[in-house]
Amino acid sequence: MAFEIITITKAAADRIKEIIEADDEKIIGVRVGIKDAGCVGVSYTIDKVKTPIKGDDHVSAHGVEVFVDPTATMYILGTEMDFETSKLTSGFTFKNPNQSSECGCGQSVQLEAVDLEELVKARSGTS
Repeated sequence: MAFEIITITKAAADRIKEIIEADDEKIIGVRVGIKDAGCVGVSYTIDKVKTPIKGDDHVSAHGVEVFVDPTATMYILGTEMDFETSKLTSGFTFKNPNQSSECGCGQSVQLEAVDLEELVKARSGTS
């Protein structure tokens, strides 16, 4: 089984489909990245994609296309992208094994880059 950089839940895919269908600009998917923000470190970015950017990683899931900014790849490997709705808010959420902390308001997180050596060991079953 191939290792995916990011997994997309059905709820996230359904929301992405809604965004695509509602957009007049003929987008083909979304692009996930990170940017410096908040009081702890970074926040996730989600942008509409009309044309893929050369070098972006790409995941197809549940009928949608998600592109990943290559500068974010080492920080979001293994992340699950979901879409959640509560009484007060709705939005994309990220369950990231590389997250070491988050701010009190939840607007920014601290992410550690994946240790490639440890990733290779985990994938090969050696220690």
